Amino acid sequence: MPKKIEKQTMSKAEQKKATAAYGAEQITVLEGLAPVRKRPGMYIGNTAADGLHHLIWEVVDNSIDEAMNGSCNEIVLKLLPDGMASVSDNGRGIPVDIHKTTKVSALETVLTKLHAGGKFGESGYKVSGGLHGVGVSVVNALSIYMRAEVKRDGKIYEQEYKQGKPLKKVKPIGSIRRKENPDPLSPEDAYVTGTTITFKPDSAIFTVLEFSWEKILTRMRQQAYLTKGIRLICLDLRDKDKIKQYGFYFEGGVASYVKQLNRKDKIKHENIFYVDRALEQENMNIEIAIKYTESFDETLLAFTNNILNPEGGMHVAGFRTGLTRTLNNYARKAGLLKEKDENLSGDDVREGLTAVISIKIKDPQFEGQTKAKLGNAEVKPAVDSVLSEYLEIFLEEHPRDAEAIIGKALLAATARRASRAARETVLRKGVLDSLSLPGKLADCSSREPENCELYIVEGDSAGGSAKQGRNREFQAILPLRGKIINVEKSRLDKMLSNNEVKALIIALGTNFGEQFDLTKLRYSKIIIMTDADVDGSHIRTLLLTLFYRHFPTLITEGHLFIAQPPLYQIKRGKEANYVFNEAELDVIMKKLQKEKSTDVGTTIGLSAKPAAPPVESTDGEGETTEENLSSLKGLSIQRYKGLGEMNPGQLWETTMDPKNRLLKKVTIEDAEEADEIFDVLMGSDVAPRKRFIQTHAKNVKNLDV
Repeated sequence: MPKKIEKQTMSKAEQKKATAAYGAEQITVLEGLAPVRKRPGMYIGNTAADGLHHLIWEVVDNSIDEAMNGSCNEIVLKLLPDGMASVSDNGRGIPVDIHKTTKVSALETVLTKLHAGGKFGESGYKVSGGLHGVGVSVVNALSIYMRAEVKRDGKIYEQEYKQGKPLKKVKPIGSIRRKENPDPLSPEDAYVTGTTITFKPDSAIFTVLEFSWEKILTRMRQQAYLTKGIRLICLDLRDKDKIKQYGFYFEGGVASYVKQLNRKDKIKHENIFYVDRALEQENMNIEIAIKYTESFDETLLAFTNNILNPEGGMHVAGFRTGLTRTLNNYARKAGLLKEKDENLSGDDVREGLTAVISIKIKDPQFEGQTKAKLGNAEVKPAVDSVLSEYLEIFLEEHPRDAEAIIGKALLAATARRASRAARETVLRKGVLDSLSLPGKLADCSSREPENCELYIVEGDSAGGSAKQGRNREFQAILPLRGKIINVEKSRLDKMLSNNEVKALIIALGTNFGEQFDLTKLRYSKIIIMTDADVDGSHIRTLLLTLFYRHFPTLITEGHLFIAQPPLYQIKRGKEANYVFNEAELDVIMKKLQKEKSTDVGTTIGLSAKPAAPPVESTDGEGETTEENLSSLKGLSIQRYKGLGEMNPGQLWETTMDPKNRLLKKVTIEDAEEADEIFDVLMGSDVAPRKRFIQTHAKNVKNLDV
């Protein structure tokens, strides 16, 4: 008989002792900026590259707030040596007088207290991107050093900090002497009022300490589009021999932004729709620009007080409602939609759409400090009303543009109906049942998705090796025959008629588009495993395009990976080690030549995999490098041109064994840039792709022809 389980209980004495051990002294109170250093991810997202750059965005956003309130028209951002950055503006300057509540300078209050700033009361800012008042104080907390310099009331004030703590009191360090012709590398010397924040991120907090010049330029250009009439100057002074300088100034607002977003696309109509409307009663300003292209994808960027809202919100909801209704009304009125025809759907009218929505509002209600989504309910009807009114006028005044826009939407509707039929064919009842899985899929035995992996493998030869070498319990193999369809050039119905795409969709189990359901994903890791040659790179790019366009959530949620098979095998006798790129091989060769080592595996410190049986190339594809090996007797180097050259054991040891393999996680750091590069490389327009190849051709090494 099974042993009876006795109920565990505590005596009254034990309960009293446990209660006494948990008192007020066990409650930790983090004073000042200590919570930020304790949990930085709560305030800046992470402590890697995104979090590092978030520090700059917070300081720049404060200066942008000055510009939006008409108090500033120039901002200077500098990247300085020793990992420092500075942001200067010619705004009013942070107040330096004593704050009546904190009893210290207002400058010190703003920089050392969470939820302190000029954005909560009625008189500081009419419009502000900062809501929680934690921006610059968070930067201070996460910096090993910060210096604030304020020009105000004819004097220059300064205060320095270490890890958020002031090193001295705010004090004047001199009088303002305006330079009429300042050094081009110090344009802020001409300012008679304003604030300069200089900081150095703390290496004890951040895992990445190098600022990206390209990322900063992209963000600053965006801010210049969103704030008409402001001049933004960027200076990279980290290398005195390679100083970089860039400036942005746009009068066209978000209309200029849309033009820039569409600069490499085929345009569907001539005129950009643009409206900039101030609603005084609602304390709101609405700025919208729209242009349609020949592409199938929607590009919609939404901002509140110059802060990007990647998850949209009420302004996006109002925009989409107004756009769909207005285009349907015009299409009916113009006879482009007959009485018997069904209305255009939201997806129909957004195909090929490029739109930028910029809302400025006094009291924005965001979801979280990262401001991903706008929640103000009053914004939705306001945007709907403004867009509907002015878009109707635009369509009436530009009938040729209106006809082109409606024509594209009608074509999208036709394709939608065709794709619906194709979707029903692919995703019929029972499709996720194991009996309905594609025959080419070698599934794993586990039914716990969090433990399962799907390898998408190029070709039957590599697929055969992968099936034999895998761990059948948790690794599934889906071999692809040839190259899948380029979804960048194809509508949904054509994509779904492709057998390889169809098999992949069924294997994933998530459905796609509006029916996508991440909880139905059958594998926690989807791993693309292709050859290290041109064809393999092309197939990998086609697959990445498919995932980016139709399964973006799999990327953003961290489910998509790229396998890294070795490029070379270095072998001496029975011992074999593997090298994964040319750079690593060059380093190893130099060490071998220098040391003339006789122990390849241990002396040169390879990123080695377990020893594997020697590879004998029987098809002529493998090649052995003899150059510079005359003094290294008994050593051979073989270059793998395909996964099929490896036997199952080698493929497992080098590429599939979780203990040894190298996987690259696919991420989207900059969705706008990713969208553009996919369009250039995989789109139907040849000219941009030709320019890209001409620009980067010299950087390509070991091109197989």
